[in-house]
Amino acid sequence: MASHIYPPPRFLYSQQISAALAEDLEHGDITTDAIVPPETLGSAVIVAKESAVVAGTFVAQEVFRQMDPDIQFKEIMEEGSEVSRGDVVIRLNGKLAAILQTERVALNFLQRMCGIATLTRRFVQELSGLPCRLVDTRKTTPGMRLLQKYAVRIGGGHNHRYGLSDGILIKDNHIMACGSIKESITRARVKAPHTLLLEIEVSGIEELEEAIEGGADAVLLDNMDAARLREAVSLARRLKPRIILEASGGIRLENVREIGETGVDIISVGLLTHSAKASDLSLRVLK
Repeated sequence: MASHIYPPPRFLYSQQISAALAEDLEHGDITTDAIVPPETLGSAVIVAKESAVVAGTFVAQEVFRQMDPDIQFKEIMEEGSEVSRGDVVIRLNGKLAAILQTERVALNFLQRMCGIATLTRRFVQELSGLPCRLVDTRKTTPGMRLLQKYAVRIGGGHNHRYGLSDGILIKDNHIMACGSIKESITRARVKAPHTLLLEIEVSGIEELEEAIEGGADAVLLDNMDAARLREAVSLARRLKPRIILEASGGIRLENVREIGETGVDIISVGLLTHSAKASDLSLRVLK
């Protein structure tokens, strides 16, 4: 599923890794320094302790590379692979002190990225066969957006806006600050680049009609249940057949299929990145 997805360039995430290593090793590693001679060589593996979708092995590799470029890193399970408890994901050879000193930082990145990919895969499977797209949001951990959105793609999802400059999305607070849906769309049209679609958030049928009449290219249907979504989709398709409809708010694994069956084009789910449980992986030094 993830064979066509390439990791981002290293320079885009190497600083986050350097900061994480500095945070953990600012004053050294008292335990490892005391009991593991720095030149002792050995092997270790990173193992899955539960079922998961692999994402972020290249980040773990960069963590170990920054600590000791001589550590030999072998990816056993490729990005997007589904692993089970006991499966070896990564194999390491080199100085054990350096491996131990970077263990937690590497796992912190890897476990969180695997967790996001795993949860996303479950949502994608729930939507199997439906002509709608699952996307993430900007509800990401500060400094981790690039890697978390990559993990969503590994899980089979798609990315919404990366940042505020990626598209026009007029939210309820924009409308309140501007005065009305129609005025918000009018002002945005004046300054918007011709290459960008204009999307606006609505929470009811009357607002949807106003947004379509105002010329919106896409509408975010916020916090509507399945019945209200079906009504909104039916109206929108009559008024503007090609309009893009996005459902958002209150969407969980338990109801995402029902939401997808309403006929919306896009389902955005914030919990893919802000609430995914980290996958359980561990590093084991081999005898």
